[in-house]
Amino acid sequence: QVQLVESGGGLVQAGGSLRLSCAASGRTFSSYAMGWFRQAPGKEREFVAAISGSGASTYYKNSVKGRFTISRDNAKNTVYLQMNSLKPEDTAVYYCAQGGRAYYGYTESDDYGMSYWGKGTLVTVSS
Repeated sequence: QVQLVESGGGLVQAGGSLRLSCAASGRTFSSYAMGWFRQAPGKEREFVAAISGSGASTYYKNSVKGRFTISRDNAKNTVYLQMNSLKPEDTAVYYCAQGGRAYYGYTESDDYGMSYWGKGTLVTVSS
């Protein structure tokens, strides 16, 4: 079965950086798109970023463009989210997700093509 395990969350001051990692197992990693989502207290889960199976294509939520970078290492079955210039509004539980195909979707209605979810890692940005 698919397992996704996130790590790298923590407490950081505004303007700081964190790198999240997600180790995947259970399927041929390079065959599937991966994504990051987040859920702030009292809010709905929202899309953050996605990357295709090959790593050649990426897609970001507008508010994180230029600050966050999604990448993957298919040899290590791991996807990353480098987060720079963090803001208090980035505080949330961040979830890793794996798609059902090599390419991600573009619509919230189908969870941007994601099918499996990790348990999340908490990121807290202090002001």
